[in-house]
Amino acid sequence: MSERITIARLDTVQDGFAEAFASLIREAVESNEDVVQRVNAILADVRRRGDQAVLDYTARYDDLEVADVDALRVSPARLRAAYEEGIAQSARTALSSAVERIRAYHEKHRLESWSYEDDSGNLLGQQVRPLERVGVYAPGGKAAYPSSILMGVIPAHVAGVEEIVLTVPAPGGELNPLVLAAAHVSGVSQVFTIGGAQAIAALAFGTETVPAVDKIVGPGNIYVATAKKLVFGTVGIDMVAGPSEIVVVCDGNTPVEWITMDLFSQAEHDEQARAILICPDAEFLDQVEHSIAQTLPEMERREIIGRSLQSRGALIKVSDLAEAVTLVNQIAPEHLELSIDNPRSLLPEIRHAGAIFLGRYSAEVLGDYCAGPNHVLPTAGTARFSSPLGVYDFQKRSSVIECSAQGADELGKVAAVLARSEKLTAHARAAELRLKS
Repeated sequence: MSERITIARLDTVQDGFAEAFASLIREAVESNEDVVQRVNAILADVRRRGDQAVLDYTARYDDLEVADVDALRVSPARLRAAYEEGIAQSARTALSSAVERIRAYHEKHRLESWSYEDDSGNLLGQQVRPLERVGVYAPGGKAAYPSSILMGVIPAHVAGVEEIVLTVPAPGGELNPLVLAAAHVSGVSQVFTIGGAQAIAALAFGTETVPAVDKIVGPGNIYVATAKKLVFGTVGIDMVAGPSEIVVVCDGNTPVEWITMDLFSQAEHDEQARAILICPDAEFLDQVEHSIAQTLPEMERREIIGRSLQSRGALIKVSDLAEAVTLVNQIAPEHLELSIDNPRSLLPEIRHAGAIFLGRYSAEVLGDYCAGPNHVLPTAGTARFSSPLGVYDFQKRSSVIECSAQGADELGKVAAVLARSEKLTAHARAAELRLKS
């Protein structure tokens, strides 16, 4: 496409704004029935034929032919060599720093078991246990994301998960050394060079070589996202993630170049990524629009950025910051930057956002790699009811109930009445048999 693009301009005071805004934020990547059918076929095939199906799909989609699935396994020695010899010292230092910060943040929200005893001597509580085995999917293809490995594996480790299986596509057998190094420092148990829906199927159902897991986490393309949605119930999943998105709220006092690059940083992920700037200063919006046009030709991924901004981006003029907050809560963005003076003053008003970046210096990209919080976040408005990936996603909870004789007598009378009202006689009698009289 031409590097000259047109980005949508909206103004809340203009007629038709509500309709234009609704159209803008409506999820553009809808369920594709053809994709669903293809993914269902792959899932069924892998479930039926196991390793051989994985080999066939790997040859077809990743142009990688091997004799058996064990040949798709990456040895710990290769992972260690990638870390020690395959990347620059600066990359090793950056990985170590990111690991330390991500682990320190996630240590803060580990759930612990708890219990209490009521007045009748009943023990009530909750036992928290880690999942036994999880699968982490790391995207490949258009870009390699070692950061996604850190974000998926480290909280699982903090939770106490015993076995972590990583799958990462390797088109033509090529693997980014930084991806292997990230797998090494994060401490995965096994790594397989399997991608796409076939990787999700192998993790969900297990094959002769790939172990079945209890939960699958990590972002991927539409085939991966669809596969995760379809295997949910057989295994747990973190979320069905869509294209990346950012909303920047700016008062017009942040350097134009900073805001431009913050928008670009999301748009360069994918043509379907969404980048929106909301500002009460029309002149500043003009400056950003001009900066986009001037800066875009310099970008390596300008074709992707241009398509993203033209199809799903927007510059929105609001009357004030209060109105900006109203729009933010309607969008429920994956990433939100509050690039304003005193951003903490608006924080209590933000009801829906995956990650909130406060102040002009808090670029979203810092959250992608090393700030500490997880970058696996709810997209497509699902921040209304979903949260970032965290340690709690790798823990499960069991209720604990221990009744004393007195407690069984008191609770049994209540339970029996309710059970008989539901015409569940066995329920009632099971409670009544434990009554004192």
